[in-house]
Amino acid sequence: MLKVYNTLSRKKEEFIPQNPPEVRMYVCGITPYDECHIGHARCYVIFDVIRRYLEYRGYKVHYVQNFTDIDDKIINKARNSQDSLLTSLPVKERVKKIAEKYIADYYTQMALLNIKPAHEYPRVTEHIQEIIDVIRGLINKEYAYVIDRGALPESGESVYFNVERFKDYGKLSHRTPEQMMPGARIEVDERKKSPLDFALWKGAKEDEPFWDSPWGKGRPGWHIECSVMSMNCLGSPTLDIHGGGQDLVFPHHENEIAQSEAYTGKPFVKYWIHNAFVTINKEKMSKSLGNFFTIREVLEKYEPMVVRLFLLSAHYRRPLDFSDKELDMARESYMRLCNFRRNVDFISEALLDRLDRREFFHESLEKKLEYRKEMDKSILDSLDGELHNFTEEFIEAMDDDFNTPKALGSIFNIVRTGNDFINRIPPGVLNPQDVYSSLNSLRAAFDQLMEVMGIKIETGLTSADISGMLEKREKARRNKDWATADSIRRELQEKGIMIEDTPFGPRLIVK
Repeated sequence: MLKVYNTLSRKKEEFIPQNPPEVRMYVCGITPYDECHIGHARCYVIFDVIRRYLEYRGYKVHYVQNFTDIDDKIINKARNSQDSLLTSLPVKERVKKIAEKYIADYYTQMALLNIKPAHEYPRVTEHIQEIIDVIRGLINKEYAYVIDRGALPESGESVYFNVERFKDYGKLSHRTPEQMMPGARIEVDERKKSPLDFALWKGAKEDEPFWDSPWGKGRPGWHIECSVMSMNCLGSPTLDIHGGGQDLVFPHHENEIAQSEAYTGKPFVKYWIHNAFVTINKEKMSKSLGNFFTIREVLEKYEPMVVRLFLLSAHYRRPLDFSDKELDMARESYMRLCNFRRNVDFISEALLDRLDRREFFHESLEKKLEYRKEMDKSILDSLDGELHNFTEEFIEAMDDDFNTPKALGSIFNIVRTGNDFINRIPPGVLNPQDVYSSLNSLRAAFDQLMEVMGIKIETGLTSADISGMLEKREKARRNKDWATADSIRRELQEKGIMIEDTPFGPRLIVK
């Protein structure tokens, strides 16, 4: 039974979507004004694994993630740009160009981390009319009010949500109004009814992008976009899962609940899931603090799958401290996974070759060595049982609020057991077909769970260059040309590839 920690109730709850097996899932996306940092990577890797696991368990997930492509940060970037190609464009076009640049960069970085694309990536600027319609509905229901231009240098009116009208305000963050004040993004406008009231529509100021609306020229506020786009794209007033970083609990997600439920009169989200921060020396990583590393910077030093493995090494609700030491440990773990997968392929290919050439023991010898068959059989039966147990352990870990470190432990148990199995296979195994089948089962179990984790393995065994070098080395060994054989070994070692000579032939080990 899958249990999920719900930020709304502050406890683990059995996961029961509204219309199983369908799952409506929305995760807050980036504001594309700069490169993504490793904190973004953690968020989207975590929710990618949640999505993958739900699909593994048979759910049909409709996954939506937005882009906030109009925002103060993007506007400021456009204003301060020294790029002559940008400064020659109207402000709306400048903002669009900047957003498109960093959206494209986001796609590139996420692909490197093997994050499955969302089914939809709605952008705020593509849903202006739907946003206007919802704001108009909130005004009609008296949950929102209009502030006229007055003396402010605006060319349109602003619309604010009246927090006092929504009685459940604070139920997600579990804060009182007094506790909310210091953390709120409070728009400076003395005419608001309460400092906690938040903008649904902002009257346009000079040199800002704007859209026409019933309240004049303006643009959407930050919070309204996610409510409108999530309900619109997922086709329901109630989502099964809404996710994001824990820094979004207040005010963003709190405000989403207020405006969505005020508008529809129905619960907005069944399960709120939030991931904890990546930290540097125990302090939150963020652009505002200046203590962040971009994904690009980290990937210059570490392979993408090493970074992904690192990001899954702690439970998503616990802080993850970023350091070279932790990433180096993740690299060693990743190499262990890769070498195991190579070994399975290597032994399988050797046995398959033996089967193709029908290299079986003579019948009389087979009778004399009947005990060897029994030994082989006990090894095979033990492997099948352990694979089942470790797969069940994996499911149990992920069913417990997506416990990825424990789930990874189950995968490494498969690696340990698989290596032990490989080491116990006699070079003259009497029943290579059964062993080959068991190796396929081992590979299938490993690959299936690694797919859920989204960790791709680089086997390297198909490289024509390496294969050619191995063939040359084997030929040199057969001709007792030890100097050439040793030279090829050293050349491979310089590439990080070790050779271990086994009864099945040379085996590659990547360091």
